[in-house]
Amino acid sequence: MRSVPPERSIGPPKAGERRLSAVAFVDMVGYSALMAKDERRTYERWMSILRGVLRPRAIEHHGMVVKSTGDGVLAEFPSALYAVEWAVVINDDIRLLEAASPESEAPIVFRIGVHLGDVIAADNDIYGDGVNVAARLQGYANPGGIVMSEAVYDLVRGSLSVPVRDLGYLQLRNFEKPIKAYELESGSGNAHLPAGPPDGHLPSIAVLPFQNLTDNPQDDYLGDGVVEDISVSLSGLHELMVISRGSTLRYRGQSPDPREIGRVLGVRYVLLGSIRHHHGPVRVAAQLSDTATGANLWGHVEDGDLFDVQDRIVGRVVGAIAPHVRAAELRRSLRKRPGNFTAYEYWLRALDMMSSLDKSRFLQARGFLDMAMTADPSFAMPAAWGARWHNLCIGQGWSADRQKDAADAIELATRAINLDRYNPMALATMGHLKSYLSHEYDTALLYFDRALSACPNSSLAWILSSATLAYVGRGEDAVKHAEKGLRLSPCDSDLFHYYGCMALAHYASGNFEETIKWSRMSESENGAYTANLRYMIGAFVALGRLADAREAAQRLLRHEPDFHFGRNFPWSAFQDPAVNQTHTERLRLAGLPD
Repeated sequence: MRSVPPERSIGPPKAGERRLSAVAFVDMVGYSALMAKDERRTYERWMSILRGVLRPRAIEHHGMVVKSTGDGVLAEFPSALYAVEWAVVINDDIRLLEAASPESEAPIVFRIGVHLGDVIAADNDIYGDGVNVAARLQGYANPGGIVMSEAVYDLVRGSLSVPVRDLGYLQLRNFEKPIKAYELESGSGNAHLPAGPPDGHLPSIAVLPFQNLTDNPQDDYLGDGVVEDISVSLSGLHELMVISRGSTLRYRGQSPDPREIGRVLGVRYVLLGSIRHHHGPVRVAAQLSDTATGANLWGHVEDGDLFDVQDRIVGRVVGAIAPHVRAAELRRSLRKRPGNFTAYEYWLRALDMMSSLDKSRFLQARGFLDMAMTADPSFAMPAAWGARWHNLCIGQGWSADRQKDAADAIELATRAINLDRYNPMALATMGHLKSYLSHEYDTALLYFDRALSACPNSSLAWILSSATLAYVGRGEDAVKHAEKGLRLSPCDSDLFHYYGCMALAHYASGNFEETIKWSRMSESENGAYTANLRYMIGAFVALGRLADAREAAQRLLRHEPDFHFGRNFPWSAFQDPAVNQTHTERLRLAGLPD
């Protein structure tokens, strides 16, 4: 390809500016495995490539690297040709650079997506569909490959000197319409990849094709749609390894023994199901089995209209599988010596200790999270839950140093996002921290948008986002988000928190009777959750029930004896000062001390 003189060069983005740009999204293949093998060396190699290849080559092609995403970069160019040329050149540079590396080092390989579209500038960042499409396209590239949208291909097709493969229309996640795409066949599709994590890193699951119990083979498509949605949604949880559908299609029309599936596919759990459709209601049945024993862990049958049963069954299955797998894995880990624990098992033990909100066990949970992070520095979940640990420690009034705990929470959430930028738990935790601790409400809502885009079936993202919506005065939306989160995980071990967020949402809406109802349900699940009690007290006072409010205040003080309004922690996080003041006065009327 040959460059032409530039009509303009990309400069640093000015906040609020909207412009048409070519966007390239670069992702390092196997980053987590490389970091797990040698964190320091992988970081040094990445920094060398970023400074010595990606940034200077972008400038040569009249563009700029807008930001580093931890294991990749987002770059912007004034034309589609410059963006594609840059992508080809950096891939060539990387191959030459890595060819000279020691044989003991697994090579660094990129996937790249390129799109032309509208972008909106922010401080040191750009947003918009142009960015989102490029990010989604890179996921379809082969290791060492480049995928571009039709908008880019139409502009550069006459200047390409390498073969191009038509990928057809791709249904990108969270985009209503499919996008036609092309891949540059650069000869790097067989790039050697670093080995994945060892066995036991995460529990694995295979979702088998659902059996069609009707006589019409055309109904197979409905079962395929259910299985596809379940597989994608489970993968989005980032705490399960999901076997690809290509490996499970051989079982179409069969009723295999779960233990045989475990031996053949090397998975710990298997989801089997069936679908029956007779000119009206559809019946979908699903069951989760342990492949070691063949035992059924969970089962569910869903009946309904053809057009809405798929969404309902996917939501119920995904919401049920994660807690049941966690419970089964915890039982398994309790039978092992702690010295043989994996990072995943340390993390599970920490979650079990945190959910009780018993202060002594809660404080011990931090040690297990630290051990999980040490055992596998590339595993994002312990860091994300470490951030949540600090958040709860502050909220429960147990923090000895609120400022340090707040800083540690943000640092751990940032680390988790850098390890796994699509991790909904990490993104949702950061969103909650930004609103609850930092009162950066707009930033918080952006993080929740990212979390729910990454995994629309993340119950925790829905429930935590409801709290932020309540803080900013969007009470009705807060209730809807809390209801969605509760529907997705009705059996969650942290139901006290889900019910508490529902109480907060109704409190922000002025529905005080509903606030009391959900607060009581939360207290019945775990009376030590003091944030819930604060909204119960406020609702009682708002309704003129001072005796009930004072009783609830005494229960709060039994769990949190040091509570008083002068303490430096966010016992109230509403954006509107007048709402905060009203809430404060209600708590004072109930007898909580200044």
